[in-house]
Amino acid sequence: MSEPPTPAAERQGPLLIGLTCLGSLTLLLLARAALQQRALLTPNTPRSQLVWIRHAAVDPEQRREASLLLASGEGENRKRRKVLEGQGWGRGPLAPVVLKLDALAAEQGGGQAAGDALWRALLHRFPGDPASADALYALGRQDPSLRQELLRRFPSHPAALAAALETGPTAEAQRQGALHLARWGARWPGADALLHQVCQQQNQNLPKGDRRQLALGLAELGDGTGALSCLAGARHGSSPNKVRLGELGLDASGALRLGQSLLKGPPEQQRAGERLLLSLTGRWPLSPEALESARLLSQVEGPGGLALIGALPPPLGQSAPGQARLAREGKQPWQPVLKRWPRDPASWDLQWELARERLLKGQWSAAATLLTSIESDELSAPLAARQQFWLGYTQQQLGGEGAAKRTWERLLQFAPTGYYGWRASLQLGRPEALEHGQTPTQQLLPDPWRPLASGDGDLDRLWRLGQPLEAWETWRQRQRNRPPRAPQELLVEGRLRQGVGDDWTGLGQLERAHLALPAGSCQARRSLERDLHPLRFGPVFLAAGQREGVDPALLLAVALQESRFTPAVQSAAGAVGLMQLMPGTAAELAGGPVDPQALKDPATNVPLGARYLRQLLLRWQGNPLLAVASYNAGPGAVEGWISPQLRLHPELWVEAIPYPETRLYVKKVLGNHWSYRRRDLGPPC
Repeated sequence: MSEPPTPAAERQGPLLIGLTCLGSLTLLLLARAALQQRALLTPNTPRSQLVWIRHAAVDPEQRREASLLLASGEGENRKRRKVLEGQGWGRGPLAPVVLKLDALAAEQGGGQAAGDALWRALLHRFPGDPASADALYALGRQDPSLRQELLRRFPSHPAALAAALETGPTAEAQRQGALHLARWGARWPGADALLHQVCQQQNQNLPKGDRRQLALGLAELGDGTGALSCLAGARHGSSPNKVRLGELGLDASGALRLGQSLLKGPPEQQRAGERLLLSLTGRWPLSPEALESARLLSQVEGPGGLALIGALPPPLGQSAPGQARLAREGKQPWQPVLKRWPRDPASWDLQWELARERLLKGQWSAAATLLTSIESDELSAPLAARQQFWLGYTQQQLGGEGAAKRTWERLLQFAPTGYYGWRASLQLGRPEALEHGQTPTQQLLPDPWRPLASGDGDLDRLWRLGQPLEAWETWRQRQRNRPPRAPQELLVEGRLRQGVGDDWTGLGQLERAHLALPAGSCQARRSLERDLHPLRFGPVFLAAGQREGVDPALLLAVALQESRFTPAVQSAAGAVGLMQLMPGTAAELAGGPVDPQALKDPATNVPLGARYLRQLLLRWQGNPLLAVASYNAGPGAVEGWISPQLRLHPELWVEAIPYPETRLYVKKVLGNHWSYRRRDLGPPC
């Protein structure tokens, strides 16, 4: 039998328990602090936590990461330098980034001597790092030989392209700058003017190889006229009829680039482009460029396009583009083409064009047969959504209401947003679709930061630390002006371009990736949807929409399609700005003349665009299909398209719009509108 505890033991028991609990709590708090320190820092990390880590973290690398994130949010150069102080240590990849940012802050703060010292330290310690390109550019202001070294060592880096544009004042220096830009960055802002200048002023004295390089730069810009003029020199003038592939000295890649640009020109140039591409297929019939040429030639409309297919070398004439065109013209059955090339874009286009014809004629069974001739998993997500929507539509028209609903439900599992997600939701009677557009968007929440997920550790880390410009410059230097082609490359470059403010190019690349990628995971789809529907100038759109009584999300949808949120873009017809207003229309809306330069300011442009859209909505009693079609084609044209089909079968009415551009425009804008309305409603699947 055990003895009872003594009074001392009774007093020690609670004390031991208390000490044990206190120790456990302390360990838990220390473990939590350690976990917080080890957690990846991002722009979403609270500033207070970054400040604590910068001062108290044990890991010096984590202190540096916190410093970079804090510096990215600092507006004052003095404070930015204070945050970065002492963080340029070691040989790691972040050290040159710190030195560069510190040098820029010193320069901008008026400390030229301190900036130069930092640039020299960067160049000495990290001569091969992309950040050293900026050092060569900055120090090259006083030492032109460093600018030449910059062009040689980092030819595609933005600093080198800026330096090439600034060459001069001698004609020889300008020629060298223009040649560098033509090879490494023809799309750099201002490069087109220098290329034209050198071609026009020095053409007769330029060697053939230089003329060829400059012409290819202009062709990359889509300027077929300038390219031809530069190539021709004094010998032929610039007549497209005198262009001969054998005389140009182009390789397959150059011939393809020039041919593509000529196809975008007036009829005489288009025919020259066709001849050039046809010559390419004959000279290099097994090359990837020949297949792309065959694809382009198969898209030439009219009898001339069929003649071009007949003139292709047999392997190319028997390829998917040529055979799909023949099937579309009824020259052969379509079934073998879709069966043999189910994953070729030419087959996708063929399937849709033939199905659309049958839908418009009410041939539901024939349309359903075509729509099921390629499995949906062979298509990209937006094309699969189109296929599934119309398959459900044909099932409904054939009396299979249950089958139609199941098809539309499947569609919404992988494509809940966009035009077909909206129309499927309407067909299913979803409340959010029936009420869509009745209540204006009340707030436009900015996107939180999201990982780049490029698969490249250096790029992902720079992006994570709030340094999108450094990530972009690193990517561009590694790509060496090679355009992205694979969908994953398009995704990465598109997001990087968005990160540095280039929505015009970035959104175009993301759209190309979207049309090539399979549906993917829910998380990947949602991330790409966010990228494709960014929020720009939110307060401006919100205020304009509330003032005019137009849903701000609809204004965003129009601006995305019109200008990709690029304020200074101007169309060939003279339309300006975010929502592409003609100066005359803007003057009518404003009640007086509007300076075209002012139209490039979102604060002027967006309210006028909102007023015009309100007028169109009032004219058409709030019908979004008619209002959006009128924004693109004009209300006069739309007046002639109104028919009972608009009320009975609105989706078919859209497909019957006789202008292909307006047909696509209506679907894109209203799909954008639905996507913007759904973007903040949580996970869609």
